[in-house]
Amino acid sequence: MTFFWDYALILIAYMLGSFPAGYVYTKISTGKDIRNFGSGNIGSTNVKRIAGSKISIYTQITDMAKGLLPVLFVLLIQEYQLLSISQLLIYFVALATILGHNFSFALKFKGGKGVNTTLGASVLIAPISVFISVAIYFIVKKGFKFVSLGSMAIAICLPLSAYFLGRDQHTILYLLACSLFIFVRHTANIKRLFKGTELR
Repeated sequence: MTFFWDYALILIAYMLGSFPAGYVYTKISTGKDIRNFGSGNIGSTNVKRIAGSKISIYTQITDMAKGLLPVLFVLLIQEYQLLSISQLLIYFVALATILGHNFSFALKFKGGKGVNTTLGASVLIAPISVFISVAIYFIVKKGFKFVSLGSMAIAICLPLSAYFLGRDQHTILYLLACSLFIFVRHTANIKRLFKGTELR
């Protein structure tokens, strides 16, 4: 039964991650399809441009919660031995919810960039690395005025900090995967940064 529950929880995590908060909240508050405005992204940064700070905060909280809750659920299952599941399941559940956000079935497998969901999913797995990365994000954002640069700084900092903190190889590999996902989703941002057309 181990594999059944593993696959079931991974699928549930993906489904939860697929909830397109930025799209839904912007549609409700403004009537606009956020994918047709600003950068076209459904994340909190573009939501702020289109729907304002309040809706952006709601989006950010929801996107982080999408990552946090499935991981917390798996940790509770492991702690109280409620189900027979793999010890490594926590990493796959975390990645599933991030992939759900990035490639939402509700939006024909398109989605956001996954930064907030990554932070939410990782805060119980590597809390110190998350806090360090968030601090670096604000420093980079303040210095360069680009959210995308701050987000990519998070992608670099997460696995590096985990390595220097002496974390286990599974955690480091998980954070490397998160880093790769973030960079892949920021390909267009990187091109715009080099062209000087990136939105702030």
